[in-house]
Amino acid sequence: MSLFASFRPFPAALFAAVSFTLAPAVKAAEPAPAAPATCPSLLNKTFPRLQDDKPESLCQYAGKVILVVNTASYCGFTPQYKGLEALYREYGKQGLVVLGFPSNDFHQEMDNNAKIAAFCKDTYNVQFPMFAPSHVTEPKPNALYEKLILATGDQPKWNFYKYLIGRDGKVVGVYPSLVTPDNKDFVAKIKTLLAQKP
Repeated sequence: MSLFASFRPFPAALFAAVSFTLAPAVKAAEPAPAAPATCPSLLNKTFPRLQDDKPESLCQYAGKVILVVNTASYCGFTPQYKGLEALYREYGKQGLVVLGFPSNDFHQEMDNNAKIAAFCKDTYNVQFPMFAPSHVTEPKPNALYEKLILATGDQPKWNFYKYLIGRDGKVVGVYPSLVTPDNKDFVAKIKTLLAQKP
């Protein structure tokens, strides 16, 4: 018997099945994942949270309007916590975030993170992000305040000093402690910034 006599045609049905099985192995090129949003240099920093010391990157707030405030528990301006929380709740969905930085630079803050956190929650029901106590004035301000001072030429003169940052990550205003969170001009500025696109 010749070699060709033993040849059998490959069944068409089987050929189709094999082709079907192999086809998925050749996939079309998938689109590349979207590039992550850029983080402005001002926000490219990480700080421990007040509640648990868990590191938290400020880059997550890129594209938002940010109000940075140095806080203290035993200050005449401490009741501003209420107004700050009200701002956060009213405008948070529109893109406002308040960042609280407790500091004892003016000798009016507790020396215990858990007590500060409990005070903020129990007294003013603070929900906006709070960070562990740090220095906010020269000569040793934390990394964010170092940049804020450099950008504005103005460092906190007292507790509840306020820096307002636009959606582009640039400082647009500095407000002293006497400017309350419900000040009409201050709120109007926040609303103007919120109306701007990232």
